[in-house]
Amino acid sequence: MQQLITFLENILAVIKGFGISDFIDIAIISYLIYKAFKIAKETRAEQLLKGIFLLLASYVFAELLNLRTLKFLLDNVITSGILALVILFQPELRRILEKVGRSKVSNVFSINDKATNSWQHAIPIIVEAVDRLSKTNTGALIVLERNTKLGEQIATGVMMNADPSVELFGNIFFVNTPLHDGAVIMRNGKILAAACFLPKPLKEELIASHLGSRHRASIGISEVSDSITIVISEETGTVSIAENGQLHRGFGHDRLTKYLTEQLVTNDKKEEKKKKSFPPLDLLKGGNKNEEN
Repeated sequence: MQQLITFLENILAVIKGFGISDFIDIAIISYLIYKAFKIAKETRAEQLLKGIFLLLASYVFAELLNLRTLKFLLDNVITSGILALVILFQPELRRILEKVGRSKVSNVFSINDKATNSWQHAIPIIVEAVDRLSKTNTGALIVLERNTKLGEQIATGVMMNADPSVELFGNIFFVNTPLHDGAVIMRNGKILAAACFLPKPLKEELIASHLGSRHRASIGISEVSDSITIVISEETGTVSIAENGQLHRGFGHDRLTKYLTEQLVTNDKKEEKKKKSFPPLDLLKGGNKNEEN
């Protein structure tokens, strides 16, 4: 009974000493933990977190029951495991830091009117070009750069720095032309480079086997940047969009226009707007077996 009274007195003392700074501290830590879980979801880091919680639970169990040998082993595993985790999960940690760097806070003092107007002019041209390419089953990969600069990928292609046009897109992606095999990268509404190579996905083993190199490359670039990538399948003519590591399919003229306007124009004029979600393509192995490139 005395232990219960002491426990309640300790809780009351904590509550009495709880101030606004403690509330802010807890709120920040809670938000960081939430974001870490959200980023780790559906990646190999999710299994890592489960393993860490299992180790911590085992450590608490060993401490409570005074299991000295088990506690000694867990002490050494936890101490040496931190460095091993940093090395093993470097891609995931890099992705987290890149997402933090893409925060809207970094753009508070930037002026995006010129870029916004450029995208306003370019969107109808992009959509019309995508429509024509889709109708002829011409494979294409168009990356729309946003806050994360894609200089590393641009350097692998052919510099163009050209105003977009339906005819130019048609020439670039015409089969067997020198620029057709690769991605077009656009910046501020202009075609900056063509025939660019994109990185492989970080979780390639989880992507459905029927997806070809274009769709895989689009997922790869969306994992390491905040870009929007338009993919056209040369097998079916299906138009898909890759963003934030996910692939969304089934974009027609109106839906594509609305989506690009919301993401490239509306979001530049206002604070971060709640994004409209689309049913994600099942990236796990299985599903439709028709090959898509």
